[in-house]
Amino acid sequence: MMYHPVTKQITELLTRTGCWFETFEHESVRTSEEAARVRTGYTIDQGAKALIVRVKHPEHGKQFVMFVLPGSARFDSAKVKTLFGFSDLRFATEAEVAEITGGVLPGGVPPLGTLFGIPVYADTTLLRNERIIFNAGDRQFSVAMRGVDYTRLVQPQVGSFIATS
Repeated sequence: MMYHPVTKQITELLTRTGCWFETFEHESVRTSEEAARVRTGYTIDQGAKALIVRVKHPEHGKQFVMFVLPGSARFDSAKVKTLFGFSDLRFATEAEVAEITGGVLPGGVPPLGTLFGIPVYADTTLLRNERIIFNAGDRQFSVAMRGVDYTRLVQPQVGSFIATS
């Protein structure tokens, strides 16, 4: 199959940096729920959902960042504003996601914002998993890796920003 070029970038990065990983080819999925059904051996909570958000920070102005959370979790914008000091935020449009990622479609965006030059914020709940899994640049291709390797490679800012109700 022909995948988005970012898929190869990810597998080459993981190989080059000595990370354990495994790959999965599967039917096209866009949501975390759909992905959890086709990823044998992994739960929805191990799924790393990547959201690109435009934030406004008093010191840094407007910028796009990535929030990464478990597949079953909901993003809590109020917690994010309080925790990281943002005065405003909104989700990136599909066109903005495509521009930032070089054409990766929503649902295929990997939680590796560093590949796209944007800061990454990861929820503590996701990072408690020994292994995480995510769509890797394509809705039909997933990569699983160790959570500690993800943290080492991406060096995200970490906090608790998922909705609890």
